[in-house]
Amino acid sequence: MDIDLEQSAQGRLITADEQELPVPTTLRYTSADPLAVHLDFPSDVSLDGELVTWTFARSLLEEGLRGPAGGGDVHLWPCGRARTVVELHSPYGLALLQFDTSALRGFLLRTYAVVAAGQEDLGAAVDRGLSSLFGSV
Repeated sequence: MDIDLEQSAQGRLITADEQELPVPTTLRYTSADPLAVHLDFPSDVSLDGELVTWTFARSLLEEGLRGPAGGGDVHLWPCGRARTVVELHSPYGLALLQFDTSALRGFLLRTYAVVAAGQEDLGAAVDRGLSSLFGSV
């Protein structure tokens, strides 16, 4: 049986002129995909009016709460003791957001209560991934 977690988190989008605009987000985790976390942005804050989801490694979230982490499209780092920066790169540009570290840490701890670090069963996830990749070949 899969277990799903969701938690609201208030992000603050940092604009080019250093303003902070509130951005409601949802943090999601599912035991069906135990190595990943999802960051959902509502349709009213996206460029195309669609729900936007960023998916990245749960271990990246953990690393980013302690120090600079990431590569490619997602980077995280602490900003003082109270905030964590999430930097997202896409073909359309860059988004720089700040979150309360305590909210991200609390969410991460909740994911570990569902599936402990190192206890992820990858067999089912690999099977689903291969199935979606190859279909009924």
